[in-house]
Amino acid sequence: MSGHGELLDIVGAKHKAVYRDYISRVTDPIYPKAKAAELAKKWDFEYWDGDRRINYGGYYYRPGYWTPVAEALIDRYELNASSRVLDVGCGKGFLLAEMRHLIPGITVLGVDISGYAIANSHPSVTDYLFRSSATELPWDDQSFDLVISINTLHNFHCFDLESALLELERVALNKFVVVESYRTESEKANLIYWQVTCEAFCTPEEWVWWFNHCNYSGDFEFIYFD
Repeated sequence: MSGHGELLDIVGAKHKAVYRDYISRVTDPIYPKAKAAELAKKWDFEYWDGDRRINYGGYYYRPGYWTPVAEALIDRYELNASSRVLDVGCGKGFLLAEMRHLIPGITVLGVDISGYAIANSHPSVTDYLFRSSATELPWDDQSFDLVISINTLHNFHCFDLESALLELERVALNKFVVVESYRTESEKANLIYWQVTCEAFCTPEEWVWWFNHCNYSGDFEFIYFD
């Protein structure tokens, strides 16, 4: 079956704007790759606001930063004040906060495995964020007009990835996911060097296989490590 949606380019510009020293991520004397990954996978302070050699190095709200992404999603899925949006892997909820700013009255909800992220989320959405895994969403079928999941699904092992895709498909009319991928051996090496939480290392063709396997009908985007 081949019933997935379209390949989009919504967050790629933000990803490409970040400088990454791939070799230093692996060889750093204080936080070598293995140690950084161990700390990152706790999804706590170190992952979000700890040393840059571990992950974000401080994940703070910047007014307007998520505006282009929010506007693109609003336009693509024709969102309005009556819409319901779920962000799976919402982190600190900055994208949802931007949506609420652009469309007063819109219903936004988010789930994340990180209790730290939710506790330190944007104050305008804290009450709408919940700690939960993407593999078991606590909502009825088609409860949302749109579910988004940006840079989250590649963090699952295959058995949980399947469950998560099935859940995303189940709870929303429209879907949009962003996942890490690679097209060349160089991009594969850079991805392996840089990532600290990824478990699903898939080419675009493999990701499409996953979408078809799970009858995922939504849109998607791949980000690469050039």
